[in-house]
Amino acid sequence: MPACPALFVSAPASGQGKTTITAGLARYHQRMGRRVRVFKTGPDFLDPMILARASGAPVLSLDLWMVGEAACRTLLAEAAAEADLILIEGVMGLYDGTPSSADLATTFGVPVVAVISAKAMAQTFGAVAFGLANYRPHVPFHGVFANRVGSPRHAQMLEEALPAGIQWTGYIASKDDIELPDRHLGLHQADEIADLDARLDRAADALAQTQLVELPQAVDFGPVVHTAVPRLLDGKHIAIARDAAFAFIYPANVQLLETLGARVTYFSPLADEPVPQSADALYLPGGYPELHAERLARNTCSADTIRAHAAAGKPLVAECGGMLYLLETLTDTSGKRTPMPGVLPGHATMQTRLASLGMQQLDGMHGTMTGHTFHYSHMTTTMTPYLTSVRPHSDARGEAVYRTGKIVATYMHSYWPSNPAFTAALFHGEAF
Repeated sequence: MPACPALFVSAPASGQGKTTITAGLARYHQRMGRRVRVFKTGPDFLDPMILARASGAPVLSLDLWMVGEAACRTLLAEAAAEADLILIEGVMGLYDGTPSSADLATTFGVPVVAVISAKAMAQTFGAVAFGLANYRPHVPFHGVFANRVGSPRHAQMLEEALPAGIQWTGYIASKDDIELPDRHLGLHQADEIADLDARLDRAADALAQTQLVELPQAVDFGPVVHTAVPRLLDGKHIAIARDAAFAFIYPANVQLLETLGARVTYFSPLADEPVPQSADALYLPGGYPELHAERLARNTCSADTIRAHAAAGKPLVAECGGMLYLLETLTDTSGKRTPMPGVLPGHATMQTRLASLGMQQLDGMHGTMTGHTFHYSHMTTTMTPYLTSVRPHSDARGEAVYRTGKIVATYMHSYWPSNPAFTAALFHGEAF
């Protein structure tokens, strides 16, 4: 049975510094020569980029709903068989969401450390820690860690405020050269932070002085159970746009395409690279086309070959930012409108407020595909939805899915391993 030391890094809310602490821990243990595997709870593209840089290994998603309990267990068991340490970063606060980080940690028996931002806080730190530790008694609570501490005396006050039975695992000070920069969709992408490795090393150095770097207890995740996947995309060449404008790609999605038999290659619209002529299908993932609109508009080679791919009747899957890029125009928050390739009819406008957020599912002829949505834009189009996603645990309608010929476009980010047959249909250009 694979067993491996494992720790779940959570918090009372978003913005407490979970990613900084998890990445610092991963970098510390990686520098010590340990094989570290990091997972991120829930749907997220940005945090995993940082965590992958810190650990030196791909970061996969864990979510009891989107990924599924059985698949989560398999991913953890596979990691345990090859790693010296497993770290799982939570999402939002420990008890937020259905299912929550607490549900995930409890299901697999992974001890939880709560990172609490102690800025402008003293004895209340103890009350917050007490609530996290005791809100649900069955959660395997390991201890608390203080982030953004003002001084050694401040740290002493925080530790003294802890009720008996709650373990103090240390603290780090508030430092601008450790904190990770963010913007409207979350943290900056790893490749955009010029001094990222230096920041990770400084975080690791700071954590080295704390109890948090002690290896946690080993967790037994059971045997590795593999489910055979038919090679439904055998021999297909799938080209994926990947650069700073199109980077929201689940590693598990790419792994699935390869398991289904596809050959995957990448090209960069930002570098004005052409879609490979040999590509049977094209995937335009989400990202930040709005931050690079002018450059994308100038890059006629990429745009022309994408138009040619679509005109040839080849399958094209576009998600969120990838869909916005295919429209006629994209308008930023200042009102500046930039022409886009016009493969699809419609216009998108960026907003300063969140337009949609949450888990989604698509129900089609191959069953259910899970995923999520997270965007700040609004789109107008003459296209008629082919399908509409729904939100789990409610009757609320989700995102429209548009199908024009063999082009499929939607705001929804799908988790393809949730339904390999559905995924294969998308890239064959078939009805789904």
